[in-house]
Order: sequence, then structure tokens, then C-alpha cells
Amino acid sequence: MAETSASDPESLAPRTLAIDIGGTGLKASVVGESGEMLEKRVRVATPYPCTPDVLVEALTGLTAPLEAYDRISIGFPGVVRDGRIITAPHFQGKAWVDYPLAETLARRFGKPARLLNDAEVQGLGIVKGRGLEVVLTLGTGLGSAVFSNGALTPHLELAHHPIRKGETYNDYVGNAARRAVGSKRWNKRVRKTIEIVYALLHYDILHLGGGNAANVTIDLPDTVHIASNDAGITGGIRLWDEVVWNGVLGSHAVSPAR
Repeated sequence: MAETSASDPESLAPRTLAIDIGGTGLKASVVGESGEMLEKRVRVATPYPCTPDVLVEALTGLTAPLEAYDRISIGFPGVVRDGRIITAPHFQGKAWVDYPLAETLARRFGKPARLLNDAEVQGLGIVKGRGLEVVLTLGTGLGSAVFSNGALTPHLELAHHPIRKGETYNDYVGNAARRAVGSKRWNKRVRKTIEIVYALLHYDILHLGGGNAANVTIDLPDTVHIASNDAGITGGIRLWDEVVWNGVLGSHAVSPAR
């Protein structure tokens, strides 16, 4: 990392610990004011079974090598509201229902924390702010987020919506499906998913993110773009943009207990 002097404005800017919680891996880095990674990204496999206590311990170990930071952003694969977990489909268990993950991590690390759905965090690092933009993340399952002129709309949990013969989007294009049906058939399913989402929303731009976006080999329409998976981390800086955060329905910052 390049050295900065005390008089350098960048050295005085808040540093954000950005955590991307996935069904397959946990990733983190410290990002600067412009969303650039100031530290090499760290990653560990997501532990299973994954109770809240197990996740918090795993994140504590994961982030230990990272340098000083002033605040925390967290992306979580489920429905999130007011810093709490509403659903945790990859982890299951009653302990996750209404779990105060933002407050828990704020207390553990002694820094203010903000929490949002992981696809929405990734979208904040991707969207251009023009027209109707949709973000689909292809990973362990399928994540989704919708933005109107750069503003996040109420969460749309496509992952658990039926798409075909009783299968959900998770079942249809998740990682288990890719392994089960092979790359060629899985790519056809991705194409069908894109068509269905367009029929549903008539988006201007669709961004494909997540780890399995790298496995998309079909020709894509001009309105569909592959996005960097690093946006799940770099997008975390946007949770500390007050205009963005105040536009997140029902959100609030959580500060550590004093």
C-alpha cells in the first residue's frame, strides 16, 4: 500500500472495512473514500453449519490481518431490515430470525456498522445511475437488486420465487444447478432467466455479478453486462453515503455501545 502523509486528504478520509458474506465464501478488505481497495482482499470458506455465533467468529478471524478502519459495511445473502436478518436461506436455523448482525459486529469490532443485502451492496458498486438497472448475482444462489436512476428500490427477493416447474431461481441457476446440469445447460438457464427478468421489469441495463458470472459463456444482449465480483466489497463504501443510506427503506446506522 502506498504511503501517505498526514497532510494528504486521502490519509484523513474514513477507512471502511467492507465484508461480503456469501454462501460459499466470506471476503473482506479495507476500502478508501473512492471505493478502492486499500488492502489485499482476504477470503475464507463459509463455515457450515453456520450459526450467528459461528459466523461472527469466522469474520473476526478473517478480518484480523486487516489494518485500522473507522467503520464497517456488511453485505448479507438474505432479506435485511434495520440492521437485522429477516431471512438467511443459505444458513437456516431459528437463531437467524431477527438477528441483530449489524449491532453484534459493531460491538465486536468497536466501530459503527451498516448492513444491507449482498446483491444490493454489489449493485451500489456497479450501477451507473441512469434509468432502471437490475443486478443479478450468480453465486451459491441468485441475488437480486433493482435501482431506479441510481436509487435502490424496495428489495425484490427473486431467489425464492418460482421460475419453472416448482423450482425457484436459486434451484434453477444456483451453483448446485450448474454442477448438476453442466455448463451448457446452465448457460441456457441463465439466458432464460435474463429473458424472464426483462419481461418482468423491462430494465434498461442488467448487470450480472457474483462468482459464477465468470462462467457465463453465452452471447449477451447489449443491455446485459458482466460486472466485477469485487463490487461486493467496493460497493460497501456507498453504505456511508448519507444520501444513499437515507434512501434505503427503514435503514439506520448502528454504533458500538459505550
